[in-house]
Amino acid sequence: MYCKKCGKEMDENMAFCPYCGAGQADGAAPGMDAGRYSPPAPADARSGGFAFLCFLFPLVGLILYLVWKDTMPLRARSCGKGAIIGVVLYVVFLILYIIIVVAIIAQAASAAAI
Repeated sequence: MYCKKCGKEMDENMAFCPYCGAGQADGAAPGMDAGRYSPPAPADARSGGFAFLCFLFPLVGLILYLVWKDTMPLRARSCGKGAIIGVVLYVVFLILYIIIVVAIIAQAASAAAI
């Protein structure tokens, strides 16, 4: 059987969890199906790999953020930050590119006018 509070495995006949001390006799905990408990999801952590992936592909970052925002908020935040940084840098480089192209065209036009 698993503890209703912390989810760690314990003996069937124990009234209290040896890990967290929570009582086990007061009926089923919320979300449990007839005394069965599924182990918790893997630990949520920030992820530099996902942040970099989302930096390269901001749409993927947006999708991963929306999927993970409730279940793994730290990892979702990494994806969201990577996507935002990717979009901001794309816009900055696009503006710089446009400025450089306009400057080259203006320089070529002024040289042709002479």
